[in-house]
Amino acid sequence: MSKRAVHFGAGNIGRGFLGQLYFESGYDTTFVDVVDSVVAELTRRGSYPIRIVEEQCETVVVERVSAVNGRDLDAVGRALAAADIVSTAVGVNVLPHIAPAIARGIELRFAEASAAPLNIIVCENLIEAGPFLREKVRAHLAPGWHGALDAQVGFVEASIGRMVPVMTEAQRAEDPLLVCVEPYCDLPVDANGFVGPVPEIAHMKAMANFGAYVERKLFVHNLSHATTAYLGYLRGHEYIWQAIRDAAVRVEVEAAATESCRGLAKKHGMDLAPLEAHRDDLVRRYHNRALGDQVARVARDPLRKLGPKDRLIGAGCMCLEQGIPPEHIAFAVAAAIRYDSQDDPAAQTIHQILLDKGMEGVLWKICGLAADSPLVEFVVQGDERLHREGWKT
Repeated sequence: MSKRAVHFGAGNIGRGFLGQLYFESGYDTTFVDVVDSVVAELTRRGSYPIRIVEEQCETVVVERVSAVNGRDLDAVGRALAAADIVSTAVGVNVLPHIAPAIARGIELRFAEASAAPLNIIVCENLIEAGPFLREKVRAHLAPGWHGALDAQVGFVEASIGRMVPVMTEAQRAEDPLLVCVEPYCDLPVDANGFVGPVPEIAHMKAMANFGAYVERKLFVHNLSHATTAYLGYLRGHEYIWQAIRDAAVRVEVEAAATESCRGLAKKHGMDLAPLEAHRDDLVRRYHNRALGDQVARVARDPLRKLGPKDRLIGAGCMCLEQGIPPEHIAFAVAAAIRYDSQDDPAAQTIHQILLDKGMEGVLWKICGLAADSPLVEFVVQGDERLHREGWKT
């Protein structure tokens, strides 16, 4: 009997990353989604293409796939009951909405006393995403099932590093199931999150010191990507590859990431050289013109990205705690606050607070920084520099 995977979210990460890994590992994959057209097309075709884009592009057809509608709790529950591995890539805000279906699957699976443990790889941009989803599922289970939830279900945190841009209209017209991705496809996961043996999945790397790796993803990758986008926006660039090739932007991106690398090395006792090598590799990947990654996609939703524990403010606070002045990170924070795209409602919300309450008001209301936080002064200085150097008039 073939191995079976269930993945929540048939979007870009689901189809463009997890689906490929499962296919390469010999799994039959069932996608769970609520977009009727996607569910119908996956069911009809049983396959879809992904395009790995760099100077020389390659198209890979992912086969042995099916789909069920996420609103059909019984159908999803049956799929989970029979699964060898489960994963999610739905977005943090959607996690509570898939919890009832996971709860239904747990009830069906563990009604059989001899059922094997169930492991759910949680591929979301949220620190402690595993415990968060576990408690959302618990709320939909009667107390009699809580023992099974805690003893037999692993919520395994993962770090998604593959970049998947928004599809263009031309690409969508070519094939509604096509996903374009970069070549990078490592999937680091928390080795301690599994119940029972760690499954063999292509490109998956189970890591014991996962907390440090999550912070590396957030405070080096996500930080440098966001810095490229926000500074690139102020310089009038449409694509990430254009922004990173702007010498003024690149210098700031590298400097902000260097501050984070130094903070992480000190906090976790990590070697600085591999962290800086990772920084350099990210900058190289941002140059990928064929990927066509848009500044607007990476900059989107600054309300979340300026959150107290997210990539910008979290990195700045971490550096301060380690005695490292976050001058360039604060410069990126100021740029994010000045991101005023008319097409981004979150940016407009911040812009209105900026008009009403000033920079300190945004830093308090959105970023959770008290007026006496040292980071406030760094950001204010960064904002002054934005104006002084002509980044934003």
